[in-house]
Amino acid sequence: MSVDIALLRESWGLVSENQEKVASQFYGLLFSRYPQVRALFPAGMDSQRDRLVQALTYVVLNLEDSASVTAYLGELARDHRKFDVRPEHYPAVGRCLIASMRAVAGEAWRQEFSDAWLAAYELIATIMIQAAAQDETSSPPYWNARVIAHEQRSPETAVITVEPEQPYPFLAGQYATIQTARWPRIWRAYSIANAPSPDNHLTFHVRLIPAGWVSTTLVRQTSVGDRLMLGPPRGMMTLPSPVPERLLCLAGGTGLAPLKAIAEETLRTSSAADITLIHGVRRQADFYDVEDMTHLATAHGRLRLIAAVSDDPDHPPSRTVADVVGRDHVEAWPMTFVCGPPEMVLSTLDLLSRLGLPAHRIRSEPDAGQIMHRLRAHAPI
Repeated sequence: MSVDIALLRESWGLVSENQEKVASQFYGLLFSRYPQVRALFPAGMDSQRDRLVQALTYVVLNLEDSASVTAYLGELARDHRKFDVRPEHYPAVGRCLIASMRAVAGEAWRQEFSDAWLAAYELIATIMIQAAAQDETSSPPYWNARVIAHEQRSPETAVITVEPEQPYPFLAGQYATIQTARWPRIWRAYSIANAPSPDNHLTFHVRLIPAGWVSTTLVRQTSVGDRLMLGPPRGMMTLPSPVPERLLCLAGGTGLAPLKAIAEETLRTSSAADITLIHGVRRQADFYDVEDMTHLATAHGRLRLIAAVSDDPDHPPSRTVADVVGRDHVEAWPMTFVCGPPEMVLSTLDLLSRLGLPAHRIRSEPDAGQIMHRLRAHAPI
């Protein structure tokens, strides 16, 4: 990207410890100066503020990798179509973003920081507007889908299968955002737990989150025949080409979903694939997909399953995914996938880094390179 990376990083350093304040300031300015855009956003803004900070952090930490940033911004733009974001909205966002960082930084902010961010944002907006326009020629802003199966695998976990009304093009390892009729304009991301198939079915593993509006609706208040809305597929935790013949998949909880899809796709496309999948949970009862995973392993014979239970006195020994992974895994497997709760992902990637595994051999949600950058800098996630 043709921007002044040094100035962007220096200015971001002034506000990075107050990211939530930047996000709150930004939306306060945006809604007060441009009240017409408020209708594009949900009533509850907590998750929206988090997504703004995540997007800014990703861009700032990956500025040298223009291809990666361009791909990320393209995904973001396509996803924004479901909110009815139009090209005329972008200048307002840029002005309020710069003003919010300047307000949080205070006297340390310099005019050259504003100039650098203005140039960067103009480039970002151009990339996103072009990506959205191109996507508009071939894809809807969102997909309507019907629930065709709802299995309550545990009191807190449901496996839900839906059938979109139109073809839903995605790659194994990607996720979709879901909106329910009960909570308009509130979208939550869930990984797709199956590889692409001719029947156009998508399966999701949903864990109930306390006070989670969408997860509670999906786990406890959704039935066969209900309608959902799906945002476009997102995520870069996908298989490289050519597909490696040896994969190490490290899952925590419902982070199993995208790794199951990756295993399915690998076994389908490679006759010599060798996959080790380590699934970690807190309690033995949290293994919600044992039957399906055992069937997949038995059918192919090239998928090895390893269980890790971290906090169940009735099923010793206690161990996490990171406890199971050893140097032999790092040396023997050319590609490693990691997905699960943030703390599990962080601890696992920390271990992989200490074992000498380079970031380019890891794919994760969130991005492995971004997390390892923060590990090296000893910065908080």
